[in-house]
Amino acid sequence: MKKVTTLALGAALAAGPAFADLVFPDLSYRTGPYAAGGIPFSDGYQDYFSLVNARDGGIGGVMARVIECETAYNTEKGVECYEATKGEGALVYQPLSTGITYQLIPKVQADGIPLHTMGYGRTSAANGAVFSNVFNYPANYWDAASVAISYLSDENGGDLTGKKITLLYHNSAYGKEPIRTLEELAAKHGYELTTIAVDHPGQEQGSQWLRIRRERPDYVIMWGWGVMNQVAIQEAANIRFPMENFIGNWWAGAEHDVTPAGDAANGYKSLNMNKVVDYPVFAEIRSLVADAGNAAGDGSNIGSVLYTRGMYAAMLAVEAAKTAQEIHGVADIDASMMRDGMEALEMTAAKMEALGVPGIGPEFSVSCENHGGSGLGLVQQWDATAKVWNPLTDFIEPDNEIIDPLIKADSEAFAAENGITPSCDG
Repeated sequence: MKKVTTLALGAALAAGPAFADLVFPDLSYRTGPYAAGGIPFSDGYQDYFSLVNARDGGIGGVMARVIECETAYNTEKGVECYEATKGEGALVYQPLSTGITYQLIPKVQADGIPLHTMGYGRTSAANGAVFSNVFNYPANYWDAASVAISYLSDENGGDLTGKKITLLYHNSAYGKEPIRTLEELAAKHGYELTTIAVDHPGQEQGSQWLRIRRERPDYVIMWGWGVMNQVAIQEAANIRFPMENFIGNWWAGAEHDVTPAGDAANGYKSLNMNKVVDYPVFAEIRSLVADAGNAAGDGSNIGSVLYTRGMYAAMLAVEAAKTAQEIHGVADIDASMMRDGMEALEMTAAKMEALGVPGIGPEFSVSCENHGGSGLGLVQQWDATAKVWNPLTDFIEPDNEIIDPLIKADSEAFAAENGITPSCDG
């Protein structure tokens, strides 16, 4: 029942279109310095499609086929994978890389293929009137920055005046995304913001943490990925920075980020866009996919933070495909129909419960005006003894008073630069 294909670029280029299947490319990275995050996400993404095939007979009676193409988190390889697979009948791309996303945005706009950058990518793509084929629901980077500051504000009785907050960020398009938002929030809340870059891949951070030890910020917010996270948490422990005052974004809060530091990582916090619990759907994946020998990996990642997020991404893709089938009255949808389904997607509490993931994320709906979803996020904390992430909060609202004008200004600037007339008229 498994319909997963792993293609080298040459094989992908040689393959012809398969109209009998609904095709979902997986631009994965199982190699390189970011593989520790790429592997569980890809496993979760692929396993959910395999579950849908085995349990439901596909999506609306049409089998799903995943084409995996290895990018190693390299932007050039990511673009090559896109070009190699788009002719296969690709319905949506999920590149799991902000760098790749930025390069694919003009391509998907021209090719009419939707791009889903779940909690990453270009934040202003939330404005569907400009970015008609790009979606970043259920939340984006600026939401994440706002949620972190809202949480810290609550921790300080609603007053961050005079507090020193350091942003430790991956020196890339990804890492730079929250800076403007944090600056605007600093002006609003009265905290002092310092930004410190960490160059790719992030294994050398001695000088950054010496600076943090010298400047003694009240809080450190980390925008990291891959080995950078592990190194930062160990360096924080080395200078005895209090872990409860160290908070990562939702790409700096997985098990492999904290376990290398052992007990020293206890109390470290991060954001999450979804809850991580033992959902009923995992039992279905174990019995119908893993036990049948059809898991994308060895099964050890099932239920982990990034496996859950990859599965959640696939689930949103499947639900959008179902929506597209309903809108257009056909089962064998194409990319333009998939785009319509994504723009009409609704995730309700009842739907999530029926899918075996009650409360995995906040309820949200998508529209032309809002490709970004609800923007909510929660804060979780690592328990090094039990080796589990415990949620400290429910989902927190972002500060849309700050974020919405930033999205409007940035998206309108993009439209002006690229000759796009913003429109939600269909």
